[in-house]
Amino acid sequence: MKKQGLIVVDLQKEYLSTGKLPLSGIEAATDNAARVIADARSRDIPVFHIRHESASGDAPVFVPGSDGVDIQPAVAPFGNEPVIVKSHINPFRETDLKQQLDAHGVEEVVVAGAMSHMCVDAVVRAAVDMGYPVTVLHDACATLDLSFDGVTVPAAHVHAAMMAAFEFGYGTVKSTRDYLSDAD
Repeated sequence: MKKQGLIVVDLQKEYLSTGKLPLSGIEAATDNAARVIADARSRDIPVFHIRHESASGDAPVFVPGSDGVDIQPAVAPFGNEPVIVKSHINPFRETDLKQQLDAHGVEEVVVAGAMSHMCVDAVVRAAVDMGYPVTVLHDACATLDLSFDGVTVPAAHVHAAMMAAFEFGYGTVKSTRDYLSDAD
């Protein structure tokens, strides 16, 4: 079996109902991510926390130094778990995420986090492009309603479309329950 690494993407306070960019289903996704993190820690699977901060202080969300950029307590880093701070959608861009994965001997990645259609999408596609097999935990990810050309797309549909795309051409998509039962 290849050595896994768990990438937890942007599960920050900004996405909670009290934040500036609340996501549909963020509480359930965070609860599932917390279960997967606990399992990873118990099996010595390295956990990599991604935290978004806007490049400038005048951004509407993820303002450096604000409470919104803090990682939610339920999924907070522990001990020496790396926290990769990014200012781009792709967590590999202008960060040391790849070097961190390599330093920990990671050969395949498991992904949880937010938002399904943005940073989760970017990390999945970039990881596959770099040769990592990827498993996405669909119920440990969340997103929001989107609009295009006068049409509102419900968050559940946005999320389902992303998971379908991942499963179609990028990797494995599993529920938290199935992932954890496979680990037993």
